[in-house]
Amino acid sequence: MMRDFTKNKELVKCGITRFATSFLTLQRLHGQKTNLRAMFTSDKWGISRWSKLPKGKSVAHTVLMTTFWYQVVYILKIMGPLVKVLRLADNEKKPAIGYIYKAMDRAKEAIAKAFDGNIAKYKDIFKIIDERWQCQLHHPLHAAGHYLNPEYFYQNSAIENCREVTDGLYACIEKLVPSTEVQDKIISEIPLYTKAEQQFGLPIAKRSRTTRSPGN
Repeated sequence: MMRDFTKNKELVKCGITRFATSFLTLQRLHGQKTNLRAMFTSDKWGISRWSKLPKGKSVAHTVLMTTFWYQVVYILKIMGPLVKVLRLADNEKKPAIGYIYKAMDRAKEAIAKAFDGNIAKYKDIFKIIDERWQCQLHHPLHAAGHYLNPEYFYQNSAIENCREVTDGLYACIEKLVPSTEVQDKIISEIPLYTKAEQQFGLPIAKRSRTTRSPGN
């Protein structure tokens, strides 16, 4: 019956992860809202044996609830931007380390925009995101990758003065380069990068800022 009303569209759509599967399924459910509500108010449903069963009554009641669909939209607004970050992290086409830091910022901006900047609607969500980011996801490598990604660095001069980002850069240098002599050499050459001098200032280097991954 459901396939008849949804024109053979399945409600469950599998993704790479359980998180993505939940989002895609909810997205598809929302896309079939009109058809599902039509099914549960149809004569075909009314005379079916399922409409008399407790589970059938429960599902019909839920699908016809306006508040249920409000919650679906609310969740999609939150999960949509986060799924994009997840896809970026899972992609195999280019190293994601130089893009995750910015992607998280953009995800939060997209969530805020989806709720027209009404902080009350997403402040608790941001708290969860920040806690998860700090304890599980954020590492100095993300900050260093953000700093050393020319696509972002040369578009935003404030990156150079961001304490969290520069702390991550220096932490990576200290951990990955045992020699203090080499560390000092790296630090002394950072201005060449920040000011786009020598090879960083060549036309070919400037053109490739947005076309090549910093890991290549």
